[in-house]
Amino acid sequence: MVFDSFLYPPSPQILQWIAAGQLANRLQRSVRMWVILNQIYDPELNWTIALPETFTYPDLRDRIFASTHPKSDRANAQYLKTKCSDRTTNPKSDRPCICNSTLSDLIFTPATNQLQPEWQQQIMHITGLSVAEIKQQLQQHPFAIVHRSIREDLKQLSKMGWLEQLSSGKYRRHPPSALPSPPIQPSKDLPQQLSTAHLSQAQTWELMRVLESISFVQPSLNVVVRSLWEQLTDITPASPEKEPEQRIFIHFDYIISEEMQDRVDTYQEQIEQLWHKSLAGVIQFEYWLAENQKVPITVYPVCLHYLRRAKYLSAYGIDPSNNIAWHNYRLDRIACDRLTVLTWGDPRVPKPLKDLWHTGQLPTPNDIQSELETAWGFNFYLKSDLLIIRFPPAFARWYVDNTIRHHTFKPIAYKHLPSLINKEISNPQQRHELLQIVNKCKPSDRYYRARIRADDINVLMRLREWRPNGEVIAPLSIRQRLMQEAADELTNYQN
Repeated sequence: MVFDSFLYPPSPQILQWIAAGQLANRLQRSVRMWVILNQIYDPELNWTIALPETFTYPDLRDRIFASTHPKSDRANAQYLKTKCSDRTTNPKSDRPCICNSTLSDLIFTPATNQLQPEWQQQIMHITGLSVAEIKQQLQQHPFAIVHRSIREDLKQLSKMGWLEQLSSGKYRRHPPSALPSPPIQPSKDLPQQLSTAHLSQAQTWELMRVLESISFVQPSLNVVVRSLWEQLTDITPASPEKEPEQRIFIHFDYIISEEMQDRVDTYQEQIEQLWHKSLAGVIQFEYWLAENQKVPITVYPVCLHYLRRAKYLSAYGIDPSNNIAWHNYRLDRIACDRLTVLTWGDPRVPKPLKDLWHTGQLPTPNDIQSELETAWGFNFYLKSDLLIIRFPPAFARWYVDNTIRHHTFKPIAYKHLPSLINKEISNPQQRHELLQIVNKCKPSDRYYRARIRADDINVLMRLREWRPNGEVIAPLSIRQRLMQEAADELTNYQN
């Protein structure tokens, strides 16, 4: 059975994208969904035109499978395969049935332009499957499965933005402008590899090592790293240089387990696919709070961050307190296997978000960046406050001076502290208490000021790391908290 290419060929990179980064476990399903997309969107296929604008699974089933293929939803896979015959054994069959096609039959056709040796090699790099495992997969039949599985494929394609799912199992195709785009746009004219012709071999090695160090932040960088590796290891007599000894190492703390990393990468892949759509929508998921409580979340995703050993999603919508607000969500605390993607017409989308969408006022990454610049702290939606902190001169010289924390974090002379407090602190009682603290401090010590998000855990962790050399003067809430923590810590070392 031969298919013309619809938008993208079944290259390993495209199949990995359709599999949401899990191609090793979903190769059969990824190829099956690629075929379905091919059938639905290729304008050159005659039956594509005949497919109703709003269609159901039976509409699709009768066009994908031959007439001899059993239609019962209750039949198991073995029964379907046994009862279905192609024209070579059943003259009544209108055409060969796709359930008899192997994965190899579907991938390696003149229309797809996929060369088996290169395709297998790239699959090995992406999935880690052995040659024997890949050959075994190539001989399997992706469509020799129960109808229920293909119904689930349609639901998955709708979640990924390829189809609009209506009520009662009905679907509608999107216009071409609204279809998802891959993170790395494939080219039909250029080889699928990174060009480093302008770099020396030593520079290419350095680039590859840097990318390897940070590839966990953006999983699609693995494709680039593999391309670099293939180029560097393809040593010819014309380029006899050997791998230079590595002298510079980059170490990032990433506290997520390998199993959880796969889930986090799946979430990230889903969110990035949503952003590639012209009408990016809303996501739903369950989220673990620190109190071991699970809460439902419905938000508009704005951007992703890597910060202090984990990945975060900055999003606006129904937060853990059931308010319409900003919040940063740690991806490894999402409690479901996959995110639920809602289109803007879905009744589950909160009205405030729909109103922002209708008026073209949805929040943007620039909004977040602006707030991050206003005050020191990743939780940009929290109230900002004045930080005043004191250091001994020797400590400040080696560990604080000439370091970049935030552009509001600056040294201030001791003599200017009273005027700063009088200007910034409106509460008379707090102002009086701060002036008394400053009056007891040494003028010869070093003082810094900043605007901070007072309840931001990342700022608090930095202030803890400076202890006991960094004395927080303001805000008083943090000063009192650190005093209590120091007292509690001391009891751990007392008999």
